[in-house]
This record gives sequence, structure tokens and C-alpha cells, in this order.
Amino acid sequence: MKPRLSIVLAALWWGSLTGLGFVVVPMLFIHLPSPAAAGAMAAKLFTAQTWLSVACAMLLLLALNKKKATALSSPAQAAMKYVVAGLLLAVLVEFGVAPRIVNARADGGNLRLWHGLGSAMYLAQWLAAGWTLWCLSRTTKASDT
Repeated sequence: MKPRLSIVLAALWWGSLTGLGFVVVPMLFIHLPSPAAAGAMAAKLFTAQTWLSVACAMLLLLALNKKKATALSSPAQAAMKYVVAGLLLAVLVEFGVAPRIVNARADGGNLRLWHGLGSAMYLAQWLAAGWTLWCLSRTTKASDT
């Protein structure tokens, strides 16, 4: 049961990052009347995504946790490293970069720098979630289905 739950959580995490970052937010900037309105809505959606990412990552860590570290398979050990990396990236973007984007927009600061850094960190989180899904899907066997 835990391998299936882990894969579902990893798929939810990666899929939500994919849908928001590569479909929903670009559509906001295409269809909303102003970039300011699109940016404000995107910021709210990215905050919701952060909390979904935190929940998925924490549940993944609980599902992958074993009392004996040697009991973890090699792909599961690799997955845990990427889960922690993705979790840290999500929190850093939300509490470190996002406030600076808001401040840069308000006081004319370096918006391009902070937006670029936030985008790069979001992409890194997407890669971490994707690699987690990849590693966990390698651990399942035909007998698990």
C-alpha cells in the first residue's frame, strides 16, 4: 500500500506543479486584461501550490520513512533526497523570494532578478518532484499492482 500511496503523492505533486506553472499561469497572462491582474492571481495560485507541495512532500517523507535506513531501497533513498530538496525549494520561494517580488513591484526594485530566481527555483522544484516520481515508479513491481 505504501508504494502506491507514494506514487500517487509524487504524481499529485509533480502534476500540480506542471499544470500550474506551464498551463494555468501562462493562460492568466494571455487572458486577463492586465499583467498586474494576472500577476496578482498567479501569486495567490503559487501560494496555494506551495502548501500543496508542502503537504505532498511531508506525506511522502512519512510514507517513505523506515526505522532502519538500510531497509530502504536505493531508489527510495534517492527519492527522499529529492523530496527534501523540493520541499526546501517550495518554502524558500514562498517565504524568501515571493515577498521580494512583491516589494520589487511596489518600490521599483529589481523585479527581473527576483522573478527569474523564483522561476528557476520553481523549475528546480518541478525537476525534484519529477525525479521523485521517476524514482518511486521504479520501485514498484508487477506483483504490487
